[in-house]
Amino acid sequence: MATTRDYYEILGLSKDTSAEDIKKTYRKLALQYHPDRNKEAGAEEKFKEVSEAYAVLSDPEKRAQYDRLGHAGIDGQYSAEDIFRGADFGGYGDIFEMFFGGGRRGPVGPRRGSDLQYDLYITFEEAAFGVRKDIDIHRTERCSACSGTGAKEGTTPKRCPTCGGTGQVRTTRSGLGMQFVSTTTCSTCHGRGQIIESPCPVCNGAGRVQNRRKITVNVPGGADSGMTLRLTGEGDSGEPGAPAGDLYVVLHVMEHKYFKRVDYDVISELPISFTQAALGADVMVDTLYGKVKMNIPAGTQTHSVFRLKDKGIQHLHGHRKGDQLIRAIIKTPTKLNQEQKELLREFEYLSGGKKSEKDEKDRNEKSRKSKGLFEKVKDAFES
Repeated sequence: MATTRDYYEILGLSKDTSAEDIKKTYRKLALQYHPDRNKEAGAEEKFKEVSEAYAVLSDPEKRAQYDRLGHAGIDGQYSAEDIFRGADFGGYGDIFEMFFGGGRRGPVGPRRGSDLQYDLYITFEEAAFGVRKDIDIHRTERCSACSGTGAKEGTTPKRCPTCGGTGQVRTTRSGLGMQFVSTTTCSTCHGRGQIIESPCPVCNGAGRVQNRRKITVNVPGGADSGMTLRLTGEGDSGEPGAPAGDLYVVLHVMEHKYFKRVDYDVISELPISFTQAALGADVMVDTLYGKVKMNIPAGTQTHSVFRLKDKGIQHLHGHRKGDQLIRAIIKTPTKLNQEQKELLREFEYLSGGKKSEKDEKDRNEKSRKSKGLFEKVKDAFES
């Protein structure tokens, strides 16, 4: 990429600018900084910069990716050729190639293969610890019968007489006090620069065929939904002499029954009885690493949060781990037997509830003859 500056800032526009205004602004700036008109130092670099910004923002898909992720959404998804392919530079296209393509082109080079995308669904645990997955993809591969030439065995392609093997036809026009050279794909050879008189019977002259291929994907520990893994060279095959495209694997992490993820921490809930909350208890809790004993202190309130150090997800780049945060949820019993009701009434009384004098004498007598209230409550509700 030629620049890391904000594309909207380069064009002097806001993010809600319409596509038409982006186009108008680019044409104005392209005229201002075009090196054939502006001989000042830095004009050529400025022209490149505004052209790159326009190439991204004029394409709805690239613009959406840039708005969401900034330069990271462009650099990781598109090659320089991909960025400028298909952009309407309003007559500046061939001149632009001189700057970004290393000078005027002679014969058209073989075209790189197309990139592919695969959506991979993995479990919560697989994302946390990493996993190797075998996936099946359908992709275009070089025809083995003709080695990708498209010509029948024993024959060879011939150079196109219309374009002389360049694959392009150039025309010159004038405007704005300048001469513009436009380049179009040769209609005779369709840009290949060659004519195949005897096509390969396997690929019908295309030089490539569709195959189903098994690919192994290494998902790193700490991966999360939306993360994209780039497998270089695993996309569609390119033309002879050109590299294959890349395969982009987009990860989708499925929801877990108990756990949720916030950054690298794991969030879970722990239902406890109100006697455990009041009296305290040692309980076993589920973690990604198995069951762990945890102490619930006496007097715990509902929605209290406890932290288990290093029981979260491993950081994607490093050896640190997040924590597990456990929120206590106190369960209120919905069905009580008579003994449980009596104990709760006694608890209410001892806690300051108002009772009759007779009830008070009866309960005082009962309390002296029995073990402690909290122990009885615990026995009654946990038996």
